[in-house]
Amino acid sequence: MVSDRSLEVLRVIVQDYVASREPVGSKSIVDRHAFGVSAATIRNDMALLEEEELIVAPHTSSGRIPTDKGYRLFVDHLADLRPLTAAQRQAIEAFLGQSADLDEVLARSVRLLSQLTHQVALVQYPSLSRATVRHIELVPLSETRVLSVLITDSGRVEQRVVELPRTLEEAALAELRSRLNAVVGGLSMSAAATALTGPTGLGAPEVQDLIDQITSTLRDQVGANRQDRLVMAGAANLVRTEDDFSGSIYPVLEAIEEQVVLLRLFGEMATDQHGVSVSIGRENAPFGLGETSVLTSGYTSRGDAARLGVLGPTRMDYSNNMAAVRAVARYLSRLLGEN
Repeated sequence: MVSDRSLEVLRVIVQDYVASREPVGSKSIVDRHAFGVSAATIRNDMALLEEEELIVAPHTSSGRIPTDKGYRLFVDHLADLRPLTAAQRQAIEAFLGQSADLDEVLARSVRLLSQLTHQVALVQYPSLSRATVRHIELVPLSETRVLSVLITDSGRVEQRVVELPRTLEEAALAELRSRLNAVVGGLSMSAAATALTGPTGLGAPEVQDLIDQITSTLRDQVGANRQDRLVMAGAANLVRTEDDFSGSIYPVLEAIEEQVVLLRLFGEMATDQHGVSVSIGRENAPFGLGETSVLTSGYTSRGDAARLGVLGPTRMDYSNNMAAVRAVARYLSRLLGEN
């Protein structure tokens, strides 16, 4: 067990190390912070923290840096969730409020979150377990090219270009559009996929091969909407913090490209009292991310839950990043609930 003052020493070690990336010594703590005790007393506190494996000396200097265990204690008990500034809140509303559909909302969300935190930002698509087909549109682009547009009631818009081997008359395309909407409009994603499987009888026999090609593309679009996936932004931020990793950052880059791994990690993270989930350092080792921290918060879209968050080195500004993740998640839930 460590004293309250020792915990405050841990707090300032975390904050100063995050800010400077330099090991923190007792003299700098006395000079920079009003503890009202001598450097020798602070050294005793640091010795206790080191015994508890909360800080460690990276080399022979007198400075110390937090361990994964130290960051965990900081996040669980010592971090102050600083509210975003009025300017930051206005930026969130202005930037996300311009979005037209779910794809654009999520793309803007990760770009904004990456800018606010200077980390890799990730957002999970809603599971769409409750989503239904709102409308299907077939737009002729040329005599042999058709744009297939799937729109769900959650605002998701999925577009694919279909290259046909020969011309499909606009009248036949309009009839197919009408029949498709009659068949799958209002159905869930799984029910729509079933309805589009096998012979559909949606047009004249002489153009059935063209209709089959369009409905096959539409099945792929429905399938894409049923899969869990992530949108990512800010991978370049990892390069800027490359010195925070003991080796190459390429294994980290490879790991974050494995969306299945990240989605599994998201699913195993428990939410804290702030509404934020934090997984630190060695807690992420089973996912190939043992030198990173991952912060997430949940959001909802028409009843379907998903997560957004950030990933970066363990030396990060947890207080600011947790506040930013929570704020963007809350605004995203509100925005998607209105659409």
